[in-house]
Amino acid sequence: MPKRTRNPLGRLSIALVTLAVTAPVAACGSGSSSAASGDDSSKITVLRSNGALFEPLYIAQQQGYFDDAGLDVTIKAGAQDTSQNAPSVLNGEAQFAMTDCSGFLKGAAKDMPIRIATGLVNATDEIDPTDGLLVKKGSSITSFADLEGKTVGLSALGGTVQFAVEYLTEQAGGDPGEIKFVSLPTTSLTDAAQSGKTDAVFSFGAFYAAGKQAGLTSIGQGMNDLPGLTQGVLFASQEYLSKNEETAKKFTDAVAKAITYANENPDSVKAIDKKYTELSADYIENSQNSVYDKTIDTTMMRTVITKMHAYGLLSSAPKDDAIYWDQAPTVTGD
Repeated sequence: MPKRTRNPLGRLSIALVTLAVTAPVAACGSGSSSAASGDDSSKITVLRSNGALFEPLYIAQQQGYFDDAGLDVTIKAGAQDTSQNAPSVLNGEAQFAMTDCSGFLKGAAKDMPIRIATGLVNATDEIDPTDGLLVKKGSSITSFADLEGKTVGLSALGGTVQFAVEYLTEQAGGDPGEIKFVSLPTTSLTDAAQSGKTDAVFSFGAFYAAGKQAGLTSIGQGMNDLPGLTQGVLFASQEYLSKNEETAKKFTDAVAKAITYANENPDSVKAIDKKYTELSADYIENSQNSVYDKTIDTTMMRTVITKMHAYGLLSSAPKDDAIYWDQAPTVTGD
């Protein structure tokens, strides 16, 4: 099978950054939200990200997987910062919502009663990188270890991207505590590196590609250097999952079927991206798709928790029983 690259904006646009990719609008589907009342209602509202990785949700709807399971599912765009979707899940406005690992963990670290129900996408070293650290041509930075004492521009502070830079710096033998991070608009990252406003930037998707085309040098393999890192999940309240276990399982099983379909039918994914993102049709057509995965690597997640807490990015280090639904498709990594 040929190596596949991920969808532009897909991996890092969930909770890491605020991207002007699409306005929050109700997507196709019918029904209204139902509270966690224990009535095993077939009505489900799910809040998607505003960037990408939501494609399996629309696949499940278009292919009739939700209907076949007897579910009435409404898909809506959630908050730009998907870590802010937790209140809607906890108050019953929605039953499921999307985020990435850091977006979820920030809520779990505050003892919010939320649980990961299923994964959508994980980082993998089996595809070409579509994100990473960029520096000006000729820079003295040739590895993450060289970031000590340097300034790195990010689209958002405190999330998965900052964790990745700090962790990869530590792995390379550098001191992540000596890096200065600054928040910049996503569209300004390339210019910041070229002009010397920052010593490096971490960019992604279309912006990462544009930075390399502009002459910036990529250091490392981006998130591909962290295989198993959870980049897209669906979560729900602990109460909803315990009171509506059968409905929740039907929902996650339908999403799992859609994940398989999405990986096997790239044109269907591209059609969804053209409709629900503001990326150009040409860019979408010439880019390969995300590789979707329902599993959650608990070993990598524990590493993320431990290190984010050590770096001061999490207020506490939640235990596993405060993270996963007991029917979530978890796996133990190497």
